[in-house]
Amino acid sequence: MTPLSLISQRLAQAFLSLGATVATTAALAVNSLPGGPAVNQIDLHPPATRIAAEQQWLHNFMLILCTVIFLAVFGVMFYSIFKHRRSKGAKAANFHESVSVEIAWTIVPFIIVILMALPATKVVVAMKDTSNADLTIKATGYQWRWGYDYLKGEGEGIGFLSTLDPTHRAMSDSGKPVATDDYLLKVDNPLVVPVDKKVRIITTANDVIHAFAVNSLGIKQDAIPGFVRDTWFRAEKVGDYYGQCQELCGKEHAYMPIHVKVLSQADYASWVDGKKKAMAALADDPAKEWPLADLVARGEKVYAANCQACHQATGAGAGPIKALAGSPVVLDADHAKQIAILLNGAANGAMPAWKQLSDTELAAVITYTKNAWTNKTGQMVQPKEIVAARK
Repeated sequence: MTPLSLISQRLAQAFLSLGATVATTAALAVNSLPGGPAVNQIDLHPPATRIAAEQQWLHNFMLILCTVIFLAVFGVMFYSIFKHRRSKGAKAANFHESVSVEIAWTIVPFIIVILMALPATKVVVAMKDTSNADLTIKATGYQWRWGYDYLKGEGEGIGFLSTLDPTHRAMSDSGKPVATDDYLLKVDNPLVVPVDKKVRIITTANDVIHAFAVNSLGIKQDAIPGFVRDTWFRAEKVGDYYGQCQELCGKEHAYMPIHVKVLSQADYASWVDGKKKAMAALADDPAKEWPLADLVARGEKVYAANCQACHQATGAGAGPIKALAGSPVVLDADHAKQIAILLNGAANGAMPAWKQLSDTELAAVITYTKNAWTNKTGQMVQPKEIVAARK
């Protein structure tokens, strides 16, 4: 395949994908979503950062420049064809070369390239300047959710997972989703940042390649397993801004939204204080011995938030996803087998690793699956078993 045909194929795929996205959004949205897609949207999302505004200007500038070139080139071509057509008795000129034409078609494209390159380079260089950040957050892509860890700045030490709201997943599974402005964009835990502060986002992934992208903030950065990449933004106004994973990452790719909530400095400080208090209240002692009933109750909540989307509420699985109800691994008295699957994943990534969950959460969800549905084994896994397996 030639480079030109490859580019044409990629462009065709991009336009088809864009058309499908626009059609879906238009069909499901009732009102335009501030910080997200709009009904019948034909422009980029309203910019909330200076970089996003420059990207929008650059996009419009390139579009106008390319349109002018298109009209000029094809205008001359169609004029020549019409004016010098054979039916009017035009005679083809016979000449070998023209120094003036050769100079013109060398200098003019050079000027056009410079006009394109200068503003584009300015924006790209600014996009990569992640120095002097007020806040540093690591965004880790998982199949299929985002994990956020506040590494530096106000809120340091906070960490949580952000997953698609279960009601939206249920609407999608029904095949007849209700018209909703934020369809497949609502999450349980949005990424919260302060307004007018430089936020550095470090991206990586736990399984496959993902991409962290929020159009209104002007950011898109691939999250690659084993690599660390970074990008940044400085939101100029409070509000909610939405994005999605923009790298095809598997069958749940459409269910991996990003919600960034920008708060005033005072509200952000209040959120940090509340979040740290909540984390402290939920912190578990991995040496604690839990009674079976408490582990099952805790595990049911963990299962509903993280496992139910694939394995179903009944534990029956679906298609290639194995059932947990009656599963030999789940019923086995050797807990190490099921623990290893949750810590390391299985089936070449089809079953993702869940190392990001706490020792107590993993122990609880394993205990729940061993005692839910028809699996009434009476077995339970304590957090200390997970601690030992991690070593």
